[in-house]
Amino acid sequence: MTPVLANFLSGIGMGELVIILLIVLIIFGANKLPQLGDSLGKGIKNFKSAVSGKDEQKAEAPASSPAQAPKTEGPAPTEKKDA
Repeated sequence: MTPVLANFLSGIGMGELVIILLIVLIIFGANKLPQLGDSLGKGIKNFKSAVSGKDEQKAEAPASSPAQAPKTEGPAPTEKKDA
């Protein structure tokens, strides 16, 4: 841990942590906190895997495109006018 980070963390007590958590609860609301924690956890996990170089690249099969009708070249259809 860097000395700057260690000094910062050593200055935060239990009271300060409670105040910070209450402010976060007021800003985001109780319904958003699980989503916020989940996204934060996924972000940390992705960061750790990127830093360590252990990228898990899944070989995904290419998505098959829906069947398309073959294009035919030729004259464009014209409208017939009754005279």
